[in-house]
Amino acid sequence: MGEGYDSGFLRAALDLPCPARPSVLLDYTHFSVRLQPSRRLAAVVGVNINGSELQPLERSGTWHFDPRVPRDQQAGPEVYRNNRLDRGHLVRRLDPVWGDPETARRANQDTFAFPNAAPQAADFNQDKELWRGLEDHVLDHADLHDARLSVFTGPVLADDDLPYRGIRIPRQFWKIAAWTADGALASAGFVLDQSPLLEGLELEQAVRRRLAAGEPPPLGPFRTFQVPVRLIAELAGLDLTVLAAADRLIQQARRAGGTAAAARLKDFAQIRL
Repeated sequence: MGEGYDSGFLRAALDLPCPARPSVLLDYTHFSVRLQPSRRLAAVVGVNINGSELQPLERSGTWHFDPRVPRDQQAGPEVYRNNRLDRGHLVRRLDPVWGDPETARRANQDTFAFPNAAPQAADFNQDKELWRGLEDHVLDHADLHDARLSVFTGPVLADDDLPYRGIRIPRQFWKIAAWTADGALASAGFVLDQSPLLEGLELEQAVRRRLAAGEPPPLGPFRTFQVPVRLIAELAGLDLTVLAAADRLIQQARRAGGTAAAARLKDFAQIRL
């Protein structure tokens, strides 16, 4: 399909994280997916973004199965049919769309492979727009060298995720942006939470009621947080040692003589880079 994520894209070498559970590596144009067949979803994706060569292609593309993987290991159209679930791009459609026109068009279409999708609530709100613009915000940051960025994203694949149509719907998603500043690696971690606000028996009853009606389980409103990268490592079950050591949130907290904690984001001005 393509050359995939490039670990040498930044000035500091940075490998694509590998989950502890079995996964299949799928390379596309400027990005790669580690698909977890047991969940039919990606455990992690990694994309290289060259901000100086991005092509402003109009939204177009056809969702498709990846022929390199059995269809029953991919969450396909049946998951999203006749409901209010979005096919949420894990690698954002425009992120790998750079280079010459042919390469950019190929990258655009590659992002519509089902291994690059995960179900998300379709409701439109400010936090979802904030999530969608994180890469642009980091690219615009003054410390960024060469307008280059590597971004890792994935769902939190928890054992108690809510069942629906043969999969379990993630309630949280994470993202880590990485770049080099003054020759050193820098990173920032974020979590998108769509956990139901219901709890306990109320949640259990709501799940049963919606599943009986053929509807997806309840999902809460989108909430975006900047979090320590080490927290993402725990949530996602990934070795993120290199990225955690470069975490700008932690570094700024240490310089201020405090400790870093997760912070709810309302706008880009709150992000600590």
